[in-house]
Amino acid sequence: MSRTIAILGGTGPAGMGLALRWARAGETVIIGSRDAERANAAAEKIHARVPDAKIWGAENAAACSATECLMLTVPFEGQAALLKQLKPAIKPRSILIDATVPLAASLGGRATRTLGVWQGSAAQQTAELVGKEVAVVAAFQNISADLLNEDDAIECDIIVCSDDPEAAKVAMELATAIPGVRAIDGGKLENARIVEQITALLIGMNIRHKGHGGIRITGLPDTAFRSR
Repeated sequence: MSRTIAILGGTGPAGMGLALRWARAGETVIIGSRDAERANAAAEKIHARVPDAKIWGAENAAACSATECLMLTVPFEGQAALLKQLKPAIKPRSILIDATVPLAASLGGRATRTLGVWQGSAAQQTAELVGKEVAVVAAFQNISADLLNEDDAIECDIIVCSDDPEAAKVAMELATAIPGVRAIDGGKLENARIVEQITALLIGMNIRHKGHGGIRITGLPDTAFRSR
């Protein structure tokens, strides 16, 4: 089932990579940005690689208003301000999938460690900011943006954390639209703090070993995973 996904802050590497993969999968994608012209330019880059892509650019608030399926791909330092700005534009009963990681690099520190967040995690901060009428899901923190922007299948598991089972299901469906990716239910949103911390570990390992490593969960039955 095709849906419309607005990727807020979608002109960065992670947002562009997800837009590319979802456009290839036949989803309708809106790339959001503070600057509509920049968003449209990003959409044109995707069109050049996926000629039949259903994709366009828009200012972030307009992107929010166009759909109830939202993906947030912004650096941690811009997360709170953007969500406060966009809250009036987010439709009630929207699903907001958050890939934000509170990396120390956002505030001039090292990318190989995370910052403490009063709410517990970046995703929990998002839930507090957007309110109870929006279902927040934490996902896509541990997949390589570099690999998303390439053409090959990606060997990676996406851990999905949410207090809303239906919202988690949507995020898992979007994850498995990416060839090679499996999705697994990681439990409640509070578990996002653990998933976010894994990102810093992966960054350090990828720097050390000059790679684009992700994670795979082993030892669970096939029924625990959603795959393409």
